[in-house]
Formats: sequence, C-alpha cells, structure tokens
Amino acid sequence: MSNSFGKIFKITTYGESHGVGIGVVIDGCPAGVRVDEAFLQSEMQRRKPGQSKITTQRKEEDEVEILSGIFEGVTTGTPIALGIRNTNQKSKDYSHIKDSYRPSHADYTYQEKYGIRDYRGGGRSSARETAARVAAGAIAKMYLKQAGINVQAYVSQVGSLKLEKSYLEMDLDKAEENIVRCPDPEMAEKMIQHIDETRKNRDTIGGIVSCVVKGTPVGLGEPVFDKLHAVLGQAMLSINAVKGFEYGSGFEGVKMYGSEHNDPFETEEGKVKTTSNHSGGVQGGISNGQDIYFNVAFKPIATIMNDQESIDKDGNKVTVKGKGRHDPCVVPRAVPIVEAMAALTIADFMLRAKTNKI
Repeated sequence: MSNSFGKIFKITTYGESHGVGIGVVIDGCPAGVRVDEAFLQSEMQRRKPGQSKITTQRKEEDEVEILSGIFEGVTTGTPIALGIRNTNQKSKDYSHIKDSYRPSHADYTYQEKYGIRDYRGGGRSSARETAARVAAGAIAKMYLKQAGINVQAYVSQVGSLKLEKSYLEMDLDKAEENIVRCPDPEMAEKMIQHIDETRKNRDTIGGIVSCVVKGTPVGLGEPVFDKLHAVLGQAMLSINAVKGFEYGSGFEGVKMYGSEHNDPFETEEGKVKTTSNHSGGVQGGISNGQDIYFNVAFKPIATIMNDQESIDKDGNKVTVKGKGRHDPCVVPRAVPIVEAMAALTIADFMLRAKTNKI
C-alpha cells in the first residue's frame, strides 16, 4: 500500500535497498515528451552514493534501464518502466542488527506493523528507494521544460550554518560547483568542513534544502484538500529523514503584521503580478504565477558510527554497533530528490489543470 504518488502523472516505486534492484513505473505521462537519456543519467549521478568525501562510500553507478514507454527517444503515452540494478550491496554489514532495534530507525515499527522486516539496510524503508523517484522526476522535468517550468534546489543550511541570503540574491547554478551543493562558495566551504568534522567524530548532522519553482502558470491546485502547497508538503515529507516543510514566509511569517505580510497586486506589461511574494507563489491553495519557494528540513541520519544502547526483539538490552557505509549529512544528495518530488507534483497538477477546463 501507498507505494504510489500522483493522480494523473502517477508513479509507483518498487524494490529494496539490498534486493536485486529498484525501479519505478510512470503512468499518465503524455505522449510526445522528448527524453534526453544523458540528462536522465546525469540526474542519477547527482543522487548516487560515493560521490564525495562527505557522502556514503557505497559505490553504485545507478544506471537506468528504460524497459518500456519510450520509443525513438519520445514517450509513447504508455506506462514508462525504469529499472536500476543494485550492484554494491554488502548485506553482511547488517547481520549484527538482525534482531536489534536501531535507535530512530524503522526497525521496530516495520516489525510491529508487518511481523517481518528486511534488516539489510532497512529494506523498503531505506533512502535507496529515492533513486527511483529521481529517475521519475527526470522524466517529469523534461515534461515541465516543454512548458517553460524550471525546478531548482540547493542546500541552505547544515547544522547551525545557515545562508541568510534570499535565493533572488544568488546564482543558484553555482550550487552544482561544490560537493555540498550550496550556491554561496564561502558558506559552502564552511559546510563541507563541518560535515567532514562530523564524519570524523563518527556522528551525523542535519540540514535544510531550499527549492524554487519558476514559470508555473496561474491555477495549479485543487481546493479543498489537494491544495498545491498541501500536496507539495506531502511529497517532501514522504522523503526519508524529512522533519519539516515550510513554504513562502513559513514560520518566520508569524513575526510579521498582516500589513507587512500581504502581497499587493499590480499589472506589469499587461500581466497581473504581486509586488512581494510572502505567499510563496500559492494563494488559496492555487498557484498565482509567482515563484514557488519552500524549505525542507532533514534530521541527522539515524545511523551513526558510535555504539548506541537499545533492545532486541525480545526486549533484552543490546549495544548496537556502528557499522556500514552511511552519509554523515544527507542534504547534499537530497537536493535532486527534493527537485524530483517537486517536479512530479507540478507535472501532476499541470495535467489536472487540463481536465478542469472545457
């Protein structure tokens, strides 16, 4: 249950962290979308493990195999199946926690819910599943590109190191020029150093990924329960390790008066726009044509290399040994995941908007 996301542009992911492979089936993608396989693979490279000293050293090329739905480089309108083989899993690294519950993992909840769990890297609860989302998100990005819509995310905070600049003050393309994916070079160096020190201390640290969607038309969103920001929130909170979502002014908006927070309307070259954008491009749950921007908070990864006290399935006290290959901070690799889920959400609402008009 609940392995699918979207109503028209719908994805269903499958597979486990240490199984044969993972993948995704995309149903509802319109015919005629030109598929750039090089771009698809480049998106996978941004998420894959082992890409720098501040990420897990698991080595996976994450090569995507297109199984159906694309012919001569163009979508056919039929289901698109994308497969990704697991090639570097080390299941023996997890034999020591076969019967133990790791602190802040899904071990206990999965065992209680299903009566069985795949302890090899967390199985279905592993963040490895997000590789399938990035593959599907690449297809969604190609669809959105045809409509002039661009989705771009970056790291804005690691621990207490926070960018104070607005995205409007930075060149977001610079985020891909460093391993932490922060568009401010000076702050990026500080973040990298902080993550590396955390890794050497055998610990982990959290952070925030910010995302901007430009070029969305007016009218995306379905009141009352499928408001655009509500579904974006669901999309982001479905990502492993996410603890918070805010859009527009977010929690900082509570410090403002209504007279400060309101976004006045004006016309510019015959088009309606707002003079400010505290609303984050969404009003009444519907896009207003301005930039959509939001923040996604990620907790410190629960797997640490220091020993932790816990219990086993029989309630006996145990020491959980820190072993395996894990990220000291998830946010650098989470950037393409956030982009993928945003693209999938906007693509679905673009298709839903078409059904609302005669």
